Amino acid sequence: MNTVSTMHPMHFKPGAAYFFLAALALYSSIGISIVLSPWFSWTGNALSDFGNVSHSSVAPIFNVGLLATGFLLILYAMLSLKGTAPRTAWSLALTGFSLQLVGGLNENYGSLHFYVSMLLFLMLLVTSLIYLLEKRSKLALLALVAVIPWVLYFQQIFFQGEALPEFISSLAVLPWLASSTRDNPGAKH
Repeated sequence: MNTVSTMHPMHFKPGAAYFFLAALALYSSIGISIVLSPWFSWTGNALSDFGNVSHSSVAPIFNVGLLATGFLLILYAMLSLKGTAPRTAWSLALTGFSLQLVGGLNENYGSLHFYVSMLLFLMLLVTSLIYLLEKRSKLALLALVAVIPWVLYFQQIFFQGEALPEFISSLAVLPWLASSTRDNPGAKH
């Protein structure tokens, strides 16, 4: 009787580490900022409040985290995704750049920060839809879940602060992004 497993080990695309480092940079900068900011409220603040250099002692941690995450996403897009999903790669690179804009043009820049933040969340959705069309990935549909908390926020139904819609938006794209790191040309993720 053959007891050798028929499961194949998971292989990752070259450059996939950049995505995992991007996720680590993003969520560790958010986590550290939360721990060091007792004033923060998920329902009353925006995550960008951490980046306000006039009012937040964790602004350098948070803003550098966004800048690094954006850079790592650009590297992942160009070094890993470009060969298998070129349209998604370019869109993800623009998403990474828009994340850098959010970190660089923090809340101290007033309405400019609002516009680059909206660009970021729009790019997350657009990039997910491009991946859906390009790779026929059902996981990319999860990004549509992020629309619900934004609608509730703008209708002032549930959320007073932007932190939860922002965080949900970031989580909604993780499944397809993580699956895109696998080096499995025949799989539809």
